[in-house]
Amino acid sequence: QERMPQTPPFAAMFDSSGYNRNLHQSKEDNCGGLYYHENNLLSGSLEALIEHLVPNVDYYPDRTYIFTFLLSSRLFMHPYELMAKVCHLCIEQQRLNKPGLDKNQIQKIAPKILQLLTEWTETFPYDFRDERMMRNLKELAQRIASGDEMYRKNVQQLLQNLIRKLATVSQYEEVLAKINATSTDRLTVLKTKPQSIQRDIITVCNDPYALAQQLTHIELERLNYIGPEEFVQAFVQKDPLDNDKSCYGDRKKTRNLEAYVEWFNRLSYLVATEICMPVKKKHRARVIEYFIDVARECFNIGNFNSLMAIISGMNMSPVSRLKKTWAKVKTAKFDVLEHQMDPSSNFYNYRTALRGAAQRSLTAHSNREKIVIPFFSLLIKDIYFLNEGCANRLPNGHVNFEKFWELAKQVSEFMTWKQVECPFERDRKILQYLLTVPVFSDDALYLASYESESPENHIEKDRWKTLR
Repeated sequence: QERMPQTPPFAAMFDSSGYNRNLHQSKEDNCGGLYYHENNLLSGSLEALIEHLVPNVDYYPDRTYIFTFLLSSRLFMHPYELMAKVCHLCIEQQRLNKPGLDKNQIQKIAPKILQLLTEWTETFPYDFRDERMMRNLKELAQRIASGDEMYRKNVQQLLQNLIRKLATVSQYEEVLAKINATSTDRLTVLKTKPQSIQRDIITVCNDPYALAQQLTHIELERLNYIGPEEFVQAFVQKDPLDNDKSCYGDRKKTRNLEAYVEWFNRLSYLVATEICMPVKKKHRARVIEYFIDVARECFNIGNFNSLMAIISGMNMSPVSRLKKTWAKVKTAKFDVLEHQMDPSSNFYNYRTALRGAAQRSLTAHSNREKIVIPFFSLLIKDIYFLNEGCANRLPNGHVNFEKFWELAKQVSEFMTWKQVECPFERDRKILQYLLTVPVFSDDALYLASYESESPENHIEKDRWKTLR
């Protein structure tokens, strides 16, 4: 019996030059609608690329190809349409629909088809939230299982794992909805009687290191729920060769990515709220110094997303205008952080630090050294520009596969980072506070800021009048 082809970990998909593009290529490929240059697949017709995905008795597609094609094909067709085509090809080519199927034949091809389905369900499980996907998957899996008892267990295992993953993500989405509802309720209370419920962050957690660790918990959890396809689905537009259907701009498809961006905004506003709220100048200065220490520890951990959120909270104008408060702060440490996150030269300093963290992660001995949490909106922006910068199709109608290697390379690096287990103990009390404590809106921040240090010029005075 043939063994199942094995799935190497994501990090192994890279060779030193970046992406492993040496695909198992047979002689007739160049005339079969796929175009290679020096063993690298550069382009192909959509049909030929789909055929290249489907294993046969002598061939199993390279893993980097599977990931890249499943990731990018959704720019051209719905995953359920691709799934239907793959099932059709498997059944046709292997004559799985013929009565009296040869057991020997099934044993040669079944492990490969199962492996392809395993990679699809493990890497892009959210595709299967679509009923049509599930139907096709079950039908093809049943055919394999009915041909040989030996594969029934594998098929059951595959379906159970998938259903478990989808249940987990649904639970996570419910929890997020609850958290959002709680913080909205509390904000209403905060507006009517602020002093009664508002504790401050230093009372909840007076150790900046502990806070940085809890922030890292939140980051890693939210990162972990983002599906790789969400990066591509965020940019899905009409495929020019299909006049009638715009590729699906279904809201549900990028929900976890959006929730993560919302978390970044929440953290920035939380930082600004905590700084503007204390009545006394020395308390405000203490909160600023506290957050500088938290941000430094985030930097050391490799949590660049929280670091950026904290810095952007401190740079909001209701905070940065508090000149008397800042005069009491030792700002040398803050200047170092600002320098690290300086946006000039396309965030050169940050990118250097990120590369350092990524290197450390590759040779890490502990989970703590593995942590790389990128500044997320910049990652999205990079992928956006990569997507905008070149066409999906070449003038001859071929799919521009070279572009999709690059896209897959960026996304698969992210996949490695999102799989890290958080090494720190969870602290429920601190997590609860970070996720549900009410934060001020822009207007409330300005109001608090003017009440702490009165307006300096007539623009500020007018604004204060309006707000009051």
